[in-house]
Amino acid sequence: MEAEGVGAIFLAPSADLEYLTGIERQIPNFGEASYAHGWVAGAFFRPGADPVIVLPRMIAAFDLREEPEGEVVVVNETDDGFAMFERIASGIGTTGTVAVGDRVWAETVLNLGAVVGFDRLRTGTSLVNELRRVKEPDELDAMGRAIDTVERAMAATSPLVVPGATMAALVEALEHELRAAGSRCPSFATHTFTGLDADDLDSGTGTAFEPLREGAAVMFDFGGVVDGYCSDFGRTIYCGDPPAEYRETYEVMLAAQEAGRAAASAGTPASEVNAACRRPIEEEGLGEHFRHRMGHCIGMDVHERPFISPEDETPLQVGMTFTDEPSIIIPGRFSVRIEDIVVCEEGGGRKLGSYPAALLANN
Repeated sequence: MEAEGVGAIFLAPSADLEYLTGIERQIPNFGEASYAHGWVAGAFFRPGADPVIVLPRMIAAFDLREEPEGEVVVVNETDDGFAMFERIASGIGTTGTVAVGDRVWAETVLNLGAVVGFDRLRTGTSLVNELRRVKEPDELDAMGRAIDTVERAMAATSPLVVPGATMAALVEALEHELRAAGSRCPSFATHTFTGLDADDLDSGTGTAFEPLREGAAVMFDFGGVVDGYCSDFGRTIYCGDPPAEYRETYEVMLAAQEAGRAAASAGTPASEVNAACRRPIEEEGLGEHFRHRMGHCIGMDVHERPFISPEDETPLQVGMTFTDEPSIIIPGRFSVRIEDIVVCEEGGGRKLGSYPAALLANN
């Protein structure tokens, strides 16, 4: 903050706030949970000073698991929320730039701008992202625990991929096993699917309850959360005996994943790592069927910057964690995908999980 001339930063409930204060986020809802004066929720941070945390009574009463460091101001339902927020924002003692998290509510930003002046505002998530993107050993341990939940869930659910199974039932089984393995919740919407065509089966569409047929492959994409850290994981299971062409394509995908992992050394731009992952697929003439990016960084958010994709020139650093998730999806024929989390080290990436990468088939 001092280096960039930022006098204060306001962060709403988020991974950024949890990282800095330990204030745990709610499990996400499909519809947004809302409270009186909900827009005030968050904290002001200044160099060399304790944070000032502002919370509506409902969040303070029901979501605050332990008292955080710093001053905590609770706004009751009958209080004048704007007057209290104005007093705090005016009293932070800075005349410099005030940064706000990128996902702070518009109502909060408008009220903050009205207090300090809109010309003083800037986005601030990049400041915290530069701290969060490199993981300390205890963070890697937490991510390892989150990875363990998905690997255990995958092992328990794999035998269910048989003719007659439905994508909806597989999702239900996965999420049950995730919770049983210790995950707080899924890190994103659990997804099982056989492809992207209109007649393919997909847990997110009207085909979720249609029975699986022999000769189709099910792709899994899901993650867990342990101690605030996410995992993101994927495998493909063939229902039946895979034909030779399918096995060959699967091997191309494995080569792509390995190429991406090996290229992920410190100092290599993210775009070059993505290109390395794509190369084995392109060399086999299948480049148009790799419609994804190699991956994305991951930690307290399931998607974090930098992205391992063509547009991102960020050099990787030791301790960055990201997904390595090549896929080959050929319309009207078949699909394959795999996904693991990799940590950047000096000589290349190291896979954090231990689940087998070989083609899985239920005959």
